[in-house]
Amino acid sequence: MGRLVMWVMCCLLGAFPAYAASGGASDETLVIYTYDSFASEWGLAPKVIPLFEKQTGIKVKLVSVGSSGQVLQKAILEKKAPRADVLIGIDNNLLAKAKEAGVLAAYKAKGLSRIPQHLLFDADHEVTPFDYGYFAIIYDSEVIKTPPTNLEALTDKKYEKSLILMDPRTSGPGLGFMLWTVSVYKGGFTDYWRRLAPSILTIADSWSSGYGLFTSGEAPMVLSYSTSPVYHVAFEKSSRYKAAPFAEGHYMQIEGAGIVKGAPHRKAAEAFMDFMLSEAFQREIALTNIMFPANDEVVLPESFSHAVKPEKELRMDPSEIMIKSEGWIDSWVGAVSR
Repeated sequence: MGRLVMWVMCCLLGAFPAYAASGGASDETLVIYTYDSFASEWGLAPKVIPLFEKQTGIKVKLVSVGSSGQVLQKAILEKKAPRADVLIGIDNNLLAKAKEAGVLAAYKAKGLSRIPQHLLFDADHEVTPFDYGYFAIIYDSEVIKTPPTNLEALTDKKYEKSLILMDPRTSGPGLGFMLWTVSVYKGGFTDYWRRLAPSILTIADSWSSGYGLFTSGEAPMVLSYSTSPVYHVAFEKSSRYKAAPFAEGHYMQIEGAGIVKGAPHRKAAEAFMDFMLSEAFQREIALTNIMFPANDEVVLPESFSHAVKPEKELRMDPSEIMIKSEGWIDSWVGAVSR
């Protein structure tokens, strides 16, 4: 069983093998809150944290708190007495919520010149990008012979009960897909969801539970990332699972990290942010996070030829998301509950 599938199953069974960085917590320990897959023994952390500790002499304690949304929520709850120094996983869709909560401090990391301008989604430098990807519908090519070519095609009767999605209230990919439909259909996105409803088998609470259902054969299509096939090619030597290119483009997710306002170890946090943009960190992203590194000068492995990189990138202004997302989610609930 491949590493991604093993990780998914561990999440489902409640036996997540979190990676523990060397060194116990102390007054001199950098505390990082992150999402589960980053901290897993198959994730990015085991590759980069030991190297950071060796280079800087700074000990790291990783705290894995589920999804990126939960990372932010934990920091918000601790706002008056911060325990973390760095938050990993604040993306372009969560940026507005993080800013509204006021939990991050500005820092212009060394190495930003290596990052293309279109990935710098926070002009205030409270969040620094380290990788990116695109949401996509992944399909089982042994079951689906004619995959959908756009969002509207997903509503076709031949795909009845064939699609697994995620809840935008609890899942980053779920929120990303909802925003994808908003960006394409504007005010008519709820009508689209009503048309889409017959195609949906289930709406999972997280990416891990949804992708686990997909790989176990419960449905032949699932919401994931355009890079997901890379994992199966690189680690399972299988090209069975493919990303369906959509004509209207794919919604973009840019992952970032930020320093907590009032961080107990500010200088150590700055050192980590600088390290995050270094070649040593960036070159490990492709086959651990299975995403595109923010530094586009990093040479990608051959398996990335199986990833869809759309010509048209869809994204929304973080300020618009902040103002309208609550209303959009309420409308979404109404559409899917009928």
